[in-house]
Amino acid sequence: MEDKILQKLPRIRKNILLKDYTTYKIGGPAKYFYVAKTKDDLINAVKIAKNLKLPIFILGAGSNLLVSEKGFKGLVIKIDISNVNFQGKNIIVGAGTKLTKLAHLSADNSLSGLEWSAGIPGTVGGAIYGNAQAFGEKISDAVEGVEVMNLKTLKLGNLTKKQCQFSLKSSIFKKNKNLIIISAILRLNKGNKKEIQKKIKENMNYRKKNHPTNFPSAGSVFVNPENKGEVIRVSYLIENCGLKGKKIGKAQISEKHANFIINLGGGPKGCPAQDVLALINLVKRKVKKTFGINLEVEVQFVGF
Repeated sequence: MEDKILQKLPRIRKNILLKDYTTYKIGGPAKYFYVAKTKDDLINAVKIAKNLKLPIFILGAGSNLLVSEKGFKGLVIKIDISNVNFQGKNIIVGAGTKLTKLAHLSADNSLSGLEWSAGIPGTVGGAIYGNAQAFGEKISDAVEGVEVMNLKTLKLGNLTKKQCQFSLKSSIFKKNKNLIIISAILRLNKGNKKEIQKKIKENMNYRKKNHPTNFPSAGSVFVNPENKGEVIRVSYLIENCGLKGKKIGKAQISEKHANFIINLGGGPKGCPAQDVLALINLVKRKVKKTFGINLEVEVQFVGF
């Protein structure tokens, strides 16, 4: 099998540590690792892996992801399809395009609607997968359609916004892991370039001030629950359980923002994934006991 996959995918690499490709800086090796820079790269890699019966994991920017030290015993395909094509108010954009980059490019074209995403360390594909949101806005507000590949059938297709089944921090892509996001059509609004750029700067400054950007993390760990249409801040729940600043091993609930669990690092092996997982489970238990709320984890787990 090894010879076959190495021959058919020339740029493929072996035993690549996934901690180097996640914002948590945690994670063991992928047996095989491949960067798909084009749609054809992606299609080819998936077909080869399917023929060889290799498990496949699709990776974006590696945010909202916790990988165990066991890594992934298959092929990790990193989506780096990052073409951006402006057509009036519409943008045709590759799934691997960084959100912050796209927010700035949109501003350069006097298009408003992505200012909220500036500073988020994720890709368009990842944002659509988890219906990313901030400052009262979300990616689904802009989505017109999504180009997909079905891992099971290997067929390409297009989903409308309705077919994406967007909900709070979720979509059809979270429910159906066979659907790989290739690209999307986003529709924005015409605006004043300077005002858009000013808003982007304000949002990035807010994140710098209020989020623990000096330590590796996966961003918000839990989805803010809703009660009768009102959003309850998870950070408030965690603080009122007395867990803000709580440490387990080399992981800590951030003192700056309690919905972040940070990697304190240190030592040759750094922070084990199990330390983060232990804090996640502790928070879930305490919040359930104190408030009767079952928290939904936003972070995706690999290799556990």
